[in-house]
Amino acid sequence: MSQEAATLHDVTKGHATARQAPRPATVEETGLPLLYLADLLSKQLIERGAQDIHELSRGSALSGSVVEEVCHFLRQDARAEVRGQARSGALVIGLTDRGRAAALEALGRDGYSGMAPVPLADYCRHVKAQALNKVGLDRDTVMEAFADTVIDPALLDQLGPGLHSGRAMFIHGEAGTGKSYIARRLMRLLPGEVLVPHAILVGGKAVRCFDAAVHHPVADDQGEVSSLYLGQGHDPRYLRCLRPCVVTGGELTMGRLEVQYDAATRIHQAPVQLLANNGMLVIDDLGRQRMTTTELFNRWIVPLEERRDFLSLSNGHHFSVPFDVALVFSTNLDPLALADAAFLRRIGYKIRFAPLERKSYQAIWQQQCRDLELAYAPELVDFVIDELHKRHDVPLLACHPRDLLGLARDRLEYWGGETLERDTLSWAWRTYFGDFTDDEASSNGRNVS
Repeated sequence: MSQEAATLHDVTKGHATARQAPRPATVEETGLPLLYLADLLSKQLIERGAQDIHELSRGSALSGSVVEEVCHFLRQDARAEVRGQARSGALVIGLTDRGRAAALEALGRDGYSGMAPVPLADYCRHVKAQALNKVGLDRDTVMEAFADTVIDPALLDQLGPGLHSGRAMFIHGEAGTGKSYIARRLMRLLPGEVLVPHAILVGGKAVRCFDAAVHHPVADDQGEVSSLYLGQGHDPRYLRCLRPCVVTGGELTMGRLEVQYDAATRIHQAPVQLLANNGMLVIDDLGRQRMTTTELFNRWIVPLEERRDFLSLSNGHHFSVPFDVALVFSTNLDPLALADAAFLRRIGYKIRFAPLERKSYQAIWQQQCRDLELAYAPELVDFVIDELHKRHDVPLLACHPRDLLGLARDRLEYWGGETLERDTLSWAWRTYFGDFTDDEASSNGRNVS
């Protein structure tokens, strides 16, 4: 794409998001109560001191006209006063004693003081407008996305339709077959960008939604902070981001699937599935979480069937949000030992990752040699397959070339060698597996250190 075409493409995207989420010019257009916005700006003023209109605009993601309207109310209510003018000529606003008392009271109710939230109804509307089933995938796109990956095309012909459908997928197979690696790379198949709000207003409380560890804003976001005071671009309470991908494993708890509340800061945080809305949620190492799989599976029955999730705040206020998540379960345990047939029927796609065929193993070995800057010798990979894997009855797994070659390179660097030899690979094998594959060692009763 030429520079001119890229610029036009970016401008077009900016116009599209501006139409989808136009920038509010009045308090009424924000969809938020005036009293809530007054409390929000008061909390910012008590935390940061007196600020001019531009600073309040940048700190709240509200346009200058909205900030001026709220500040006018605060001054009329004797909660704020003009402290002078900034160099830019903008008025500097500070809290009165009455305003400080009101701000502290507001912080006691809700500790959130960041960018202005969006109404729950607006959030739900945007999630539905950005639904995964509107993306559309075809086989050519899938094959192109994985052109640089050694994977059985038959697997892609299961994964592609699964992701296209938006149904949950259950990926299983023994450890090392590449399940987690491929699951993460499925995000390549989720093109386009989505609007993610900084926070959502629910029952008078802000639920923090944007997470920098999950959401990645696009570089040309027209809602960036530098343009907050201008009447241009989309509503800056949203950030235009790549579709999110949340990966969680054995550390997952039931609490992370509900709205989390920090009593110290009085701030609500969205659960992982809400962070993943319009994207993907990968639950890795299924069966090793801190709850039973029955509990975990039961948590997903309603969202999977109704495509919406039911949540509650710390004060007991209940609400629902769309559940537009490509949910991927990944495990190396027996699926029938983890879930009953009734739940497995609710998961449309059950995909097994098997050990590799010889050619695939060789292709990954060659790819890893290139990545590690090691000379590729076909006779050496044949030695590993025929003399090590076969002799010890170890299946060909996708992780083995990376792990064995990584150890071999460590040894070469330590001894100052440059060329792979059979004895180096044998050493890497013994180091990697210990005595676990050594039948003779087992029969002699040697301890594994």
